[in-house]
Amino acid sequence: AYRGPRTEYGQQQQQQGGGAQWRGGGGRPPAPQRTTLKGKQPGSTLRKPDWDRIQLPPFQKNFYREHDATVNRSEEDIEQHRKQHEITLQGRDIPRPILTFTEGGFPDYCMKVIEAQNYSDPTAIQSQGWPIALSGRDMVGIAQTGSGKTLAYILPAMVHITHQPYIQRGEGPVALVLAPTRELAQQIQQVASDFGRASRIRNTCVFGGAPKGSQLRDLERGVEICIATPGRLIDFLEAGKVNLRRCTYLVLDEADRMLDMGFEPQIRKIVEQIRPDCQTLMWSATWPKEVRALAEDFLTDYIQVNIGALQLCANHRILQIVDVCQESDKENKLLELHKEIINEQDNKTLIFAETKKKVDELTRRMRRNGWPSICIHGDKSQSERDWVLNEFRSGRSPILVATDVAARGLDVDDIRFVINYDYPHCSEDYIHRIGRTARSNKTGTAYTFFTPNNMKQAKELISVLKEANQVVNPKLYEIADMARSSSFAGRNTRRYRTPGQPLSTGENPDRPRYGGGLQRNNNSNNGGYRAQNSSFGRNPTQNGFVSRPQQSSPFNRNLTQNAYKPSQPSYGTATPTQNGYNKPPQNGYASAAPQNNYKSTQNGYGGANAYSKPAQNGYGGSPSQNGFAKQAGGFKRQAGNQVTPYLANGYRGGHQGAAQQCYVGAPPPMFPGMGAYGQYGQGGATPYMPPNLYYQVPA
Repeated sequence: AYRGPRTEYGQQQQQQGGGAQWRGGGGRPPAPQRTTLKGKQPGSTLRKPDWDRIQLPPFQKNFYREHDATVNRSEEDIEQHRKQHEITLQGRDIPRPILTFTEGGFPDYCMKVIEAQNYSDPTAIQSQGWPIALSGRDMVGIAQTGSGKTLAYILPAMVHITHQPYIQRGEGPVALVLAPTRELAQQIQQVASDFGRASRIRNTCVFGGAPKGSQLRDLERGVEICIATPGRLIDFLEAGKVNLRRCTYLVLDEADRMLDMGFEPQIRKIVEQIRPDCQTLMWSATWPKEVRALAEDFLTDYIQVNIGALQLCANHRILQIVDVCQESDKENKLLELHKEIINEQDNKTLIFAETKKKVDELTRRMRRNGWPSICIHGDKSQSERDWVLNEFRSGRSPILVATDVAARGLDVDDIRFVINYDYPHCSEDYIHRIGRTARSNKTGTAYTFFTPNNMKQAKELISVLKEANQVVNPKLYEIADMARSSSFAGRNTRRYRTPGQPLSTGENPDRPRYGGGLQRNNNSNNGGYRAQNSSFGRNPTQNGFVSRPQQSSPFNRNLTQNAYKPSQPSYGTATPTQNGYNKPPQNGYASAAPQNNYKSTQNGYGGANAYSKPAQNGYGGSPSQNGFAKQAGGFKRQAGNQVTPYLANGYRGGHQGAAQQCYVGAPPPMFPGMGAYGQYGQGGATPYMPPNLYYQVPA
């Protein structure tokens, strides 16, 4: 029986008699309950403990005792050391730096590992960071990549854990290290394992993309150090598999990168689960306002240690080479570059591409050409990632193609070359990419392919190169000038002068060059070519001409009366003899035969009139009607015409014995004394470009 129409989402349900049930008519069934966490805010089920009502056991965090050599060092020596390593500090009661490992007062098992790994002296961030961390103070460390930040917080963590009570089964870690990527987390775990074997300080690595079982078993048994990515740790906290009540030492490594990846909500949820008086160390390569805000929220009475310039800076031991080229040239340039790199003794190379698809394509092409390359990106499983990194570290596959997933924290000491096949979206990522080379006081080389598509990043890249005392490619300055010019905003850069091509005299670099084979309906930028019909347009804006009062003719600067006056039509309409471009005696376009050299045997067009009939597009149906004769090498030389080697490429004929070229489409070759795009030479005078007069001769 008909029960009436079903209304939208149960409206008029009571009238249909079915309520919210489908069978009763009218209503729709209720939406199913959400059974997954997909689409929910990470950590939304976690509740912040009321730390004011919880009685927290006290813990010790100041273990630093100054060495005699540190105490006896003069203030002049300390200032000289800080100035030499560009160490700048902010905060109160800053400890003195240490210059040797012995001054750090580390346990014997740590010193044995340091000696076994042949470390000579502490790096700048270690010499100043260790006294601060061992004193139990909160700190922010800002240093370039490869400066030894990992060891700067792992060794104080070992000392901190040694002075805490033993953890029991089921208790959470004492030290928590948050990292943005699983690769970086695994590298931190490797450093922690090297120093933890002798002291029996256990650790685990918690990250996504790997089975949860082994990670959960480690956490249930109890570990002193947990290295984790925010996403997987949030999952375990929500499931109640781990607690952070024992955590008294918190490290945020690559804090700027974690914020860039959108981990700020997860970080805040995790920090809420940790007692507020824990010691917190934040490490970053840059110091943007987002990181500053995070530091103000999480850190108390902290000391800021900055190595090098406070602004964006790269490792000065890296030779940076920027190749400004077109997008289509990058693949050939990459292959040529590898031919040079392969001859080097240390040729381990890391190549960065923008997308996963590009990474796979580059790897296939390089392997097809015989190069031993492998790739890594976000779609690879954890087992594939581990295998790829082992192959790359061992040198069996010395070429690694990667996305930005491997840009931060990838610690392979002997990477000699870094190639930016695709320039990143920001200079911070560029610095972290090239920072994969020149690790541990070594040197390296970074090659970068920079195209006009990256013009918005040109200014920042120039600043990075100048700060690192690198040679700046002159073409890069031209790209930056193009980006600053408002006329290039939103336009196709392939239509304009290529970088490095000289400007002709009188040419305006900021003015777009119109013309080309494409027809744009109802658009004035048709280069003089027909806008919508095969004949000339019905008004000036369809033909590439714009009425400009009181402007001299571009063909004759001495004529003040021309076809551009708004009181006169752009084209004569009475008879063919009047359609040269307006009144013949006045306009400087079509005049009497003795004045304009437009005779049928000389003008290169044909016919008695200047442009023939509109039905023939103003030129003539075939080359023979236009005064041109096709030959194998190009057009036949007519009176006053310059020989051009291109057929029907949009060239106009001679005018008053001068060479005239208004070509369109792809950039033409360079001619002596002429620029790259359409120009007009008149009587040996300085050539210049007719600003609005571009049209194309049909082939």
